[in-house]
Amino acid sequence: MTLFSGIAEDLVVRAEALFAEIAALPFDDKVKVINQIRRALHDVSPFAGHPVDCVLWVPGDKILANDYNPNTVAPPEMRLLERSIRQDGYTQPIVSWPLNDGFEVVDGFHRNRVGRECRPLRDGLHGYLPVTVINHQRAGRKDRIAATIRHNRARGVHGVVPMVDIVSELLQKGWTDEEVAVELGMDADEVLRFKQNSGLPELFKDHEFGRSWE
Repeated sequence: MTLFSGIAEDLVVRAEALFAEIAALPFDDKVKVINQIRRALHDVSPFAGHPVDCVLWVPGDKILANDYNPNTVAPPEMRLLERSIRQDGYTQPIVSWPLNDGFEVVDGFHRNRVGRECRPLRDGLHGYLPVTVINHQRAGRKDRIAATIRHNRARGVHGVVPMVDIVSELLQKGWTDEEVAVELGMDADEVLRFKQNSGLPELFKDHEFGRSWE
């Protein structure tokens, strides 16, 4: 047995002893300790650059919806999502970023709704929901909006009207057409259509139009 494997084995034995102590704690204290240990493990993890490396359990009333999500889910799909979570458990955490003493949803608005509104599920989870936190360098509002849109578009679901407002906001905050296209997975024509639908003339002040009408 090499020195490294011996050290590793000793760490596991000590960790198991610690976990036995954690198991005896009251429920809320147990969750807090587990979350703190997961954060500490995340700090030394070789996969720390990926938010899914650290999933935390937080009270559902600490998770707040954002004000820009363009995704809508029809009632049949919501019922299916609820059944999926009740049957299979949470297989995906709610993607979030820290907001004051809580978390704002970046992706997972409907997973959040199910966990809060489905009483059997809420009771079974003691009011807690699983969250993961986006990387701190992507926590600006523009980056959070872009992350939400990417999650939605990758699944093939997003609302057109809210997207007009989102594209307009990003352009007004200083993003170029090219940045919007790259970050939101659009082509130039799609960005142009959203600009046209916005009805905001200031979005076209630097736009070069073709001369085919002459």
